[in-house]
Amino acid sequence: AAGVADRHPIPQAGLLAVQAECRRINDDMRWLVSMVSDTGMRLAEAAGLLREDICEDEAGRLFAKLRPHPWRRLKTKGSERDVPLVGEARWAAQQVLSQTDHSPFAFPRYNKKDTTNANSASAALNKWLKEHIPEQCTMHSFRHSMRDRLRAVECPADIVDQIGGWQTDGVGHGYGSGYPLDVLRKWMKEVAKADMVYGS
Repeated sequence: AAGVADRHPIPQAGLLAVQAECRRINDDMRWLVSMVSDTGMRLAEAAGLLREDICEDEAGRLFAKLRPHPWRRLKTKGSERDVPLVGEARWAAQQVLSQTDHSPFAFPRYNKKDTTNANSASAALNKWLKEHIPEQCTMHSFRHSMRDRLRAVECPADIVDQIGGWQTDGVGHGYGSGYPLDVLRKWMKEVAKADMVYGS
């Protein structure tokens, strides 16, 4: 279970400051922070992505295909999902795809052995984050922030659950294949719009 310290969302001002700093530094570690910050993915989910897991839909819009890999399992069945890449996550994905090295991984730094080294990513990124966000916040806090940001734009709870790969209550949620990507993207864009209003 997550420790109490993990349950603090990142305040909006801190979130925007971190995202601006990620653009300024513009390296692979900051792309990973940006990817997590605007998707609410678990750190291991993002760190274990292949470049080919970053896909385009028919309209050329980017999304991440989260599927179990031998080097990185997913936490639950509900964690297997497609997540629209909007805002800073889209920027991070573009940076990853523009790399000319031959690694199949989106973040080769954390995939040098047969298991994604999420602990190493977590230690390094949390250390860096401490300069920019309240002390009790961590990389995992972006997940809680995304939940709050989706709530703030009145996103329906079952869509929130699908975006974050959270277990959803109720037997009915086990039926059907969930919401289409366009619906998820619409709500992620609402979040990005609210961020812009806050930052202006």
